[in-house]
Amino acid sequence: MTPLPPRPVHVLLVDDDEPVRRMLAGSLQAEGYVVHEAGDLRGAEALAAARRIDLYLLDLGLPDGDGVDLIRRLRQWTQRPVLVLSARSVEKAKVQALDAGADDYLVKPFGLAELHARLRVQLRHAAQTSLAGAATLQTGALHIDLEARSVLRDGRAVRLTATEWRLLEALARRAGRVVGASQLLRDVWGPGSLEQGHYLRIYMRQLRRKLEADPARPQLLLTEAGLGYRLLTAPAGGPGGPGGTGTPRP
Repeated sequence: MTPLPPRPVHVLLVDDDEPVRRMLAGSLQAEGYVVHEAGDLRGAEALAAARRIDLYLLDLGLPDGDGVDLIRRLRQWTQRPVLVLSARSVEKAKVQALDAGADDYLVKPFGLAELHARLRVQLRHAAQTSLAGAATLQTGALHIDLEARSVLRDGRAVRLTATEWRLLEALARRAGRVVGASQLLRDVWGPGSLEQGHYLRIYMRQLRRKLEADPARPQLLLTEAGLGYRLLTAPAGGPGGPGGTGTPRP
């Protein structure tokens, strides 16, 4: 069975100039991106909290605040690439945005070809800096490809829902480490979901049914009691497998 087709990249485009925003959105959609649009800080934060965004494109001069504030808030819970599109060309503005957590800065007006090139660079970096520099992870019978957004079990493609994939991706990006429940909730469902811990239990059960040989005795997707969850990097039966330190729970 061939791997699942890659999930399209979701971009949050934040700009209060509607004609510019529409032009940019059309250009991005023509390249296969899924575009979510906002014209102000409030709308941008609502979308960021409700959607799984892969990359942020934002202007700095917004009607209800400064885009630099949005960058700082985003960096409290996500490391997804942020590319600033701004008419502010002075060095001080660029430094301020980059210090706040932006990954790149493009001064208006700019060419669409350059914008798309910079987007591709940021997406490559996002994949390459995860998993200790690799975009793929082999653990036990699982092969996870973050760039293609696919997972194979024993060489066969596994179909995951969008939410199941986000949860697996959040664990894979920190493979071998315990990831707290609050961090997973922020990564998967956004910062407004910190009181919804039951989501994690439900979706972790679903992931185990699809990815574990015996979901009742998981060897890779482990619960660390009172701490969170962990995706083991060792093969089943090796360190962290039976007799390892993980505490399998439903």
